[in-house]
Amino acid sequence: MDAPKVAGTGSPRRDGEPAGRLRLRRIPVDTYREAVAFLPRRSAIYRPGEFQALEKVELGSGERRILATLNIVDHEGWLAPDEVGLSEQAFALLGLPEGSGVELEQAVPPKSLEAVHAKIRGEELTPAALEGVIRDIAGMRYSKMEIAAFVVACAGFLSTSEVLHLTRAMAAVGSRLSWPDAMVVDKHCIGGIPGNRTSMILVPIIAAHGLTIPKTSSRAITSPAGTADTMEVLARVDLDTETMRDIVAAEKGCLVWGGHVNLSPADDILISVERPLNIDAPGQLVASILSKKLSAGSNRLLIDIPVGPTAKVRSGAAAIQLRKLFEYVAGQVSLPLEVVITDGSRPIGRGIGPALEARDVLQVLSNAPQAPAELRERALLLAGRILEFDPALRGGAGLVRARELLESGAALAKMERIMAAQGAPPATPALGPLTRDVAARTDGVVAAVDCYRIARLARLAGAPADKGAGIDLFKQPGDRVEQGEPLYRLHACLPVDFRLAAEEAAEDSGFRFAVGTAPR
Repeated sequence: MDAPKVAGTGSPRRDGEPAGRLRLRRIPVDTYREAVAFLPRRSAIYRPGEFQALEKVELGSGERRILATLNIVDHEGWLAPDEVGLSEQAFALLGLPEGSGVELEQAVPPKSLEAVHAKIRGEELTPAALEGVIRDIAGMRYSKMEIAAFVVACAGFLSTSEVLHLTRAMAAVGSRLSWPDAMVVDKHCIGGIPGNRTSMILVPIIAAHGLTIPKTSSRAITSPAGTADTMEVLARVDLDTETMRDIVAAEKGCLVWGGHVNLSPADDILISVERPLNIDAPGQLVASILSKKLSAGSNRLLIDIPVGPTAKVRSGAAAIQLRKLFEYVAGQVSLPLEVVITDGSRPIGRGIGPALEARDVLQVLSNAPQAPAELRERALLLAGRILEFDPALRGGAGLVRARELLESGAALAKMERIMAAQGAPPATPALGPLTRDVAARTDGVVAAVDCYRIARLARLAGAPADKGAGIDLFKQPGDRVEQGEPLYRLHACLPVDFRLAAEEAAEDSGFRFAVGTAPR
């Protein structure tokens, strides 16, 4: 006789399951880096009043158990009285089939939360305390509120020792890649400069030279696009570890999303909370970057710190302080590192947003006449510094070699092979069809462009969630403009984003002007 089913619900009870258990149901809800459980208010086994909504519960069977944030469901057609639902993330984490019998009980808070409370009080955490916090965050034992408390407390103050221990703790959780090559190079820009998409240009240059550069990148935290967001316009980035290895073995390089290959997974969870809070504090930034590079198997690293009045790092003194922190932590974890401090006073390139930035990248790689010169030269500078990790290239020979590989078409050919190996992107986005040109209100010379403001406007327009959204810059500092002449074009995909970005741009375009003649 077939096991009974409840209309509109999932799998029937599996044979042999005790009747006092709830049946497991997979709920097709993306709760992004958080395990969530759903219990019907009319549960046949538990009184939901025993569990306060949004409290942590422990559920599972035998050795397979997880902690999840509980939500109470009032819709009677969603879950049967003898069912408990798990979000996609929680269901995958538990690893039991639908219909399995599971027990539910109030969760005992992770002991590591005591360390979070200590950090909130301003105390310095020990290596063991930080290891416990990161292990429990990676195991999804924290709610987003608890993670946010940890993030905010650390943003307030992290000692140099804590940054080191946090880096080690984050690198110790998750996968750690290794490569057969003696030298594995990598690069990371700390961000804050719109359109600074140099990684997608220098990776094919480095790989064409023959150095191994398995580039794993994060998605945007506070910017309108990260490298992974922009590369996804051209190719798949959510590759598994074995596919990534095969591509690197064949092409010497790749451009993939680090979150999908489980590198420093606690970092991805922390980023999911840092993004809406718009937090990217120096200590957390260093731990995030270096833990990912250690996990990726890099043994030579270049860090780009752009400095400018509206960049993430706004003074030379702050850049030097950050450089020293990078150098100290990298030295302690045996990761050879070079830091380059670059000009962050203006956007790099013209496009701001994934599709627009991908356009700029392909123009540079194709040596197109309209390619943005600033992006091209910045990418060549950084590629040249990385190439000089090669003992055969010294004393400026790296820059000469980088330019040769770009101008000969070797870099473009390598990028095309990397794109083909990674596979077609999930979609080919068109530029946002809702457009508005933002015009100069006066005659004059562009004296400055507010990087923070321009990035904010691009995000308001929908980037990076909508890959076709963003800003197409027409003018840069030093350009003469006349009243009514377009400074840039907003692109949006949704009317609500378009209206909000247009209103904000009308209030403040992000451009600053000076009277006089253009200096170039």
